[in-house]
Order: sequence, then structure tokens, then C-alpha cells
Amino acid sequence: MAERKLQEFLDRAEIDAAVFALRPDYRAMLVAVDGLHSAPSDDAGDNELLREAETAAREALGDRPPEELPHVAAWRQAYRSFGAKPQRTRNSLESLLRRAGTGLPRINRLTDTYNAISVLHRVPVGGEDLDRYVGPPRLVRAGGEEPFDTVADGAPAVEHPDPGEVVWRDEAGVTCRRWNWRQARRTQLGEETTAALFVLDALDPMTTAELEAAAEDLVGRLTGLAPDAQVARRLIGAEPTLEQGDLNADP
Repeated sequence: MAERKLQEFLDRAEIDAAVFALRPDYRAMLVAVDGLHSAPSDDAGDNELLREAETAAREALGDRPPEELPHVAAWRQAYRSFGAKPQRTRNSLESLLRRAGTGLPRINRLTDTYNAISVLHRVPVGGEDLDRYVGPPRLVRAGGEEPFDTVADGAPAVEHPDPGEVVWRDEAGVTCRRWNWRQARRTQLGEETTAALFVLDALDPMTTAELEAAAEDLVGRLTGLAPDAQVARRLIGAEPTLEQGDLNADP
């Protein structure tokens, strides 16, 4: 997929006004990358990155629980705003931070990379296989009937989000439940993935500059693995000035 096609895909992405009504401070950085090279986890550079992230997490936490970190606390508050219980369904950043002490998961090269970036920059990050998308990504409040392809008790299952739950979805169904809690099986990154969509989620007190730095680090790590990869980005926020077109507009 050429860079122009990647940008067209991102330009069609939407965040519903009902989501911004919950959290006007929310910003999403979307990064689409084509020409990637995935592989199983091993003891090479990707694990060095994970070890760096584990060390950074231990230093950031000290003796504190993850929920005392400002951005984790903000996401707990966001979950409560649509009726989720953050003690039971933790945002992806908090889940990773809780695992860092005993070791972050080793899944595959692409997933390991974005998990490490999430911990290093303390921002929720999700990764999806772009070739498995049906239409553009949308962040909405669910009606409750949307299908969510998952695993329950070790077997494939289809569940449905709670009405009003914040979900990422495409035309085929939910791709990630509860904003950044659990991804669908259908769009998970795998060892065969060559094109991916990454979503970085920010709330105050994380600044837009910090969000952009996390995205830049992610892109740098990915293009280090695949120097010829094509990359497109889009920052979406409640304010029109955060839209890609306004960012590129003449003063």
C-alpha cells in the first residue's frame, strides 16, 4: 500500500463527538505503516527493547502501584465515565506496567515493539493488521449489538460490547473494546503481518508533544526493522486545529 493510500485510509478515520463529550482532552495519534517485517520474538534487538522498557517501568513505579502514575489514573477515570470498572478491566498501559516487574510478554516482533513503546512513554498503544480491516477505523460509543471476535475459555467466541462502551470498530465489527482494553482476534498483528495500524491514546496530563514523541519513537523502531517501510500519520483531537488538514494549513 503506497504512502498516499495509507494517508487516504487515515483521513477516513473518525472519532465520534459522543467520545469527545466524555473526554474533550482525548487525542489519538494514528500511525499506518506498510512494508513491515514481523517475526517471532527472540533474543535479538526486540527483546533488548523490552528489557529497556522493563527497567524504565521499575524506575518509574518504585514502590508505587501503577494507578498512581498520572496517565494511568486519567485512563481509570475515563473508564469510569462510560461505566467500566478499571479494577476489573484495566487499560492496556496499566496492564503492561503491572507485568513489567516479572517480565513483559514476548509475542512477536511487531507486538513486542509497540508494547515496549507503550511502557517507555507511558501511553496506551494498540496495533492492528491493516490488511484485515474492513473500511476505516472509528471510535464510537457502542450500541451493544456489534460483534467482537475474541477467545473465551480457550475457544473462539463472539461477544458484544456493553451499550455506551467506547470501542474502536470498522465495518465488520469491534476491533478493540473499552477504548484500549482488549483487541479482537481478527485484526491482531501476527508473524505474517506486513501492514499495520498503530493507535496511541492520550489524555491530560500527557501533552501532545509527548504523544508525538512516542509516535516518532515507534516509527523509528519500526523503520529500523524495515528501512523501506512507508509511513503515514494523523493526529485527531476535539479541537479542529488538531486535524491533519489544519496542521498542514498555511498560517
